[in-house]
Amino acid sequence: MGKSQIWFGLALVALLVVSAIADDVVVLTEDSFEKEVGQDKGALVEFYAPWCGHCKKLAPEYEKLAASFKKAKSVLIAKVDCDEHKTVCSKYDVSGYPTIKWFPKGSLQPQKYEGARNAEALAEYVNKEGGTNVKLAAVPQNVVVLTPDNFDEIVLDQSKDVLVEFYAPWCGHCKSLAPVYEKVATVFKQEEGVVIANLDADAHKSLGEKYGVSGFPTLKFFPKDNKAGHDYDGGRDLDDFVSFINEKVGTSRDSKGQLTSKAGIVESLDALVKELVAASEDEKKAILSRIEEEATNLKGSTARYGKLYSSLAKKYIEKGSGYATKETERLGRVLSKSMSPVKADELTLKKNILNTFVASS
Repeated sequence: MGKSQIWFGLALVALLVVSAIADDVVVLTEDSFEKEVGQDKGALVEFYAPWCGHCKKLAPEYEKLAASFKKAKSVLIAKVDCDEHKTVCSKYDVSGYPTIKWFPKGSLQPQKYEGARNAEALAEYVNKEGGTNVKLAAVPQNVVVLTPDNFDEIVLDQSKDVLVEFYAPWCGHCKSLAPVYEKVATVFKQEEGVVIANLDADAHKSLGEKYGVSGFPTLKFFPKDNKAGHDYDGGRDLDDFVSFINEKVGTSRDSKGQLTSKAGIVESLDALVKELVAASEDEKKAILSRIEEEATNLKGSTARYGKLYSSLAKKYIEKGSGYATKETERLGRVLSKSMSPVKADELTLKKNILNTFVASS
C-alpha cells in the first residue's frame, strides 16, 4: 500500500486530529477577555480547566471547529483557562468544566450552550447564532495510519525511525493524546527518516498481542537498528515527544517544527572551520581539502551537512572573511519572511553553519 493511501485511513483518527502546530482557538485572559468578546464579532467561549478529563476530550473537536471558522470575520472561537483566570470564570457563573457560552456581537450577556460536544453540533450552533454558513474543514493528517497490510513495510523499514501508538477507539486517554500526537507528527513531517504512526490495536488485536500490548495507549519506538522495538515511557506532552525523537534520532526540531540552531552542526567539521578561519592564506587550501575529505566520510543525514560545509568553506576562501557575516545577515532577513518549510530548512542549515565561521572570526 502506497503512502498516498495511508494518509486517509481510519475515520476515528481523522475526526480527532487537529490543525498543524498553531492552535486556531483564541486564548483569552483576564486582560484580553473584554477586548475580544462583546466587540464586533459573536464569540463562542469554552471555560475549561487543564486537569478536566471532559475538557481534554473536547479539545480536538473544539480545535477542529476553530480551524473551520478561522476565516469567518464575524465569529470568534475562544477559550479561557479557569484555573489561571478565576475572576473571569466567576463573573460568568462558571461552576463546572467545560462550560461553553455564546456571546452575541456587541454583548457581554451570554447564553449557555447545551448541545452535543462535537465539532458538527458546535458548528451548526455557531452558524445559527452567528448567521454564518461555514462547513467543517477537512483536517490535514500527518500521523501515518497502520494496518496489518502496511505495518511491516513501514515499521520494519531499516531506513526509518518509527514511533507507534497502539490505541483503541473507546480509550479516553487515547482520545486525549490524539491532538498532541498529531502535532508530533507535524513537527517531524519534513524529516524523511522519521515516521509517527498509530495502529488501532482493538481492531487488529493480533498485531497488538505480537508486540506485547496490554493497555491503551501503548507507545513503542522502532529505531533503524532495533526493529524489535522498545517501550516509550516518557511524558506525553508535545515537548516530551519532541525531545525524545531529537535525542534518539539526532534531529534538531523545536515544538513548532522549525530547525533549532544546532541543526546541521557537525563537531569535527566545526573544528576544521575554526582552523580555516584562523589560518593564513597559504594554509587555507590545505584545510579546505581536509574539510572536503571529512565531509565525504559522513553517512546518513549528516552527509548533506558535509556538502554544505565544503561549499561554504570554498566561498569563504573565494570571497574573503567578510562573506560569512554578510551572508548570515542576509539569510536572517530572508528567513523572517514567509516561505515553504522545505526552503526554511535549507536556509536555516546554511545560516547555522555560517554562524561557526562568524563566531570563529
